[in-house]
Amino acid sequence: MKVAIPAVVFGVAASGGLLYLTHANTFKAAAAAAAAPAPVPVVAGVVAEHDVPIYQNGVGTVIAYNTDVVRAQIQGQIISINFTEGQTVHAGDLLAQIDPRPYQAQIDQFEGNLQRDQAQLTNARANLTRYSQLGDKGWATPQLIETQKAQVGQLEAAIKTDQALIDAAKVQLSYTRLTSPIDGVVGIRQIDVGNIISPTTTNGLVVVTQLDPVSLIFTLPEGVLPQIVTQQQASSTPLPVLAYDQANSVQLGQGKLALVNNEILQTTGSIQLKANFPNKSRELWPGELVNARLLVTTRHNGLTVSANVVQQGPNGAYAYVIRQDNTVAMRPIKVAQITDGEALIDSGLKAGEQVVVDGQYRLQPGTHITILHGEAAEEATAQQAQQAMIP
Repeated sequence: MKVAIPAVVFGVAASGGLLYLTHANTFKAAAAAAAAPAPVPVVAGVVAEHDVPIYQNGVGTVIAYNTDVVRAQIQGQIISINFTEGQTVHAGDLLAQIDPRPYQAQIDQFEGNLQRDQAQLTNARANLTRYSQLGDKGWATPQLIETQKAQVGQLEAAIKTDQALIDAAKVQLSYTRLTSPIDGVVGIRQIDVGNIISPTTTNGLVVVTQLDPVSLIFTLPEGVLPQIVTQQQASSTPLPVLAYDQANSVQLGQGKLALVNNEILQTTGSIQLKANFPNKSRELWPGELVNARLLVTTRHNGLTVSANVVQQGPNGAYAYVIRQDNTVAMRPIKVAQITDGEALIDSGLKAGEQVVVDGQYRLQPGTHITILHGEAAEEATAQQAQQAMIP
């Protein structure tokens, strides 16, 4: 005997099954969403293309363009000091005065001798004239006339000697003024007023150092010498040289290459170079250790990125390139140089590609990313910089 099941029962069963399938699909979707990692926030940059200067980097020491020790050429007592330590002076400025009285007295003596001999010469010439007239009449012997001529010649020679002695004494008197031989800055005074100074005084009066312009001696590996020589021959102007502080962060000056030394240092395998810098602001100081950058060439249409883009792995340098689907790919790259926070890329990247600048520590090939902009990008960059400083 068959029992009839109401249609209502079938309807309820069907509704229950549909509800179960709906909840199951919802749970699966939620589980899948929970399993998928959230996109990693990164700061992005673009591979730029422009002319890039190529530098050779070395370390050098600043030296004075000219340095002079002001010494006495005569002996005497210093009666005045006419400069302040650290003062800027010009060539010819009076720095100190030696007592001139002994040398002035010597001049006065020689001038007195000159006047005496001139008076005697005048008298001797008058006598010669008279003797010659008497000789014409036969009243004076030839011997007397010749003797008078000899006396006139002796007095003329004596006058020349007197004048030479006066000139020499005036030179000696001029040496009582100790003047600056160059434009520059005076250093520490080595002798005081009242002391005796002479040519044998070891330290002299003071050292004058010329600071504008100023010079820089630096070294580069000998292997770059052919490139430098080639560039010098191709250029009609001296090669530019930049000077940076020891931290390589502050530019101290820009000068011109003046000299490539005529021999290679065998002990270090390096070549010495000299550059001259205008130094009106006195940012370069003799004895200062600086980093030198010699501009040897310019790469046209070079590819550059922020130095933070470059990462180092076991196989060398690489960068994370952002794909169109907002995932990243690890790309091996070759770096030519990194200067002032900018990396010049030899190979591995193309102009216009987007690369990750900050946030690489959470990335793997294929990771989904979201690009930060504005203040968010600045904050992320600052946080990464702080993390990099933590040991």
